[in-house]
Amino acid sequence: MAKENKLPESYYTDLQALQAVDFTLVELTLYLDTHPDDLEALKQFNSAAKKSAELRAAFEARYGPLREFGHSYSSYPWQWSKAPWPWQV
Repeated sequence: MAKENKLPESYYTDLQALQAVDFTLVELTLYLDTHPDDLEALKQFNSAAKKSAELRAAFEARYGPLREFGHSYSSYPWQWSKAPWPWQV
């Protein structure tokens, strides 16, 4: 049986912050699909996209990769073998 990794509380708060921004991006995407000329919404989208990238980079630097298939880098040794994966928490 695999040894369970104890995660710090900051893992969950940092992941929640990233998920909140990404949820905002989903909602803004849906809105912009029907309101493509809304400049303010587009500015909010671009701001949230930048914030998401910053949070994701900080999260991955601290805890390891979030996405597969080359969308996230891995340090040595290969980090995907370390559980839990982001979708398991």
